[in-house]
Amino acid sequence: MTGPIAQEIERKLVDALAPTQLEVINDSASHSGHLGDDGTGESHFTVEIESAAFAGLSRLQRQRLVNQALGDLPGQRVHALAIRARAPGE
Repeated sequence: MTGPIAQEIERKLVDALAPTQLEVINDSASHSGHLGDDGTGESHFTVEIESAAFAGLSRLQRQRLVNQALGDLPGQRVHALAIRARAPGE
């Protein structure tokens, strides 16, 4: 079952970037008891996203688009976020 923060990440990315592929992976269990673990079970995530919005952009520009779409989630309710962003065909 997907938790509320993972669902919010997915909704925000779908709304902002219209991905052709999207996977939000909750990595929190492997960080249990570590710095940033807030006990909710939703503190560390990996986002794998493919979107035409990333075509021609650098890795940094793609990460900025993802972070912009997520607003205050990273750094507020999400301690760590790994981003793998690609354009279709990459």
